[in-house]
Amino acid sequence: MTSSPETASAASLPFDAIVEQAPVALIFADCEGVIRVWNRAAEAVFGRSAEESLGESLDLIIPERFRPAHWSGFQRAIADGHTKYKGRAMRTRSVHSNGSKLYVDLSFELVTSESGQVMGALALVRDCTAEYLAANVPGTERANEQPPI
Repeated sequence: MTSSPETASAASLPFDAIVEQAPVALIFADCEGVIRVWNRAAEAVFGRSAEESLGESLDLIIPERFRPAHWSGFQRAIADGHTKYKGRAMRTRSVHSNGSKLYVDLSFELVTSESGQVMGALALVRDCTAEYLAANVPGTERANEQPPI
């Protein structure tokens, strides 16, 4: 990669601010599935603050019946060093802090060190509950419309 005097060096970029202010939910979990990064958009999607989420298991956002499949895939990806979902979004169920169902589009990527060792998994999350319900549940199209301004 080349750089010019006008290009900010990696050390001077405000990575914390970029992550915190990203318009999509960013969640990073270490190799044990413990949440280490939880931005403001994740707070909005899941209804849990960073303080409530950091240091906790991903089980916070995984419906109980999906946990065995999730953990099997998670552990396989960490061990193999790749995920079968790389580069594509996957629509799945999740759970809000109030217990309500969420439908989310997730994109995954394993995060590796400079030496190639897997450090954990990064998920980009978009809430698509209203869109899913409008397309799949009769009578919800109008309920999710925003009133005109």
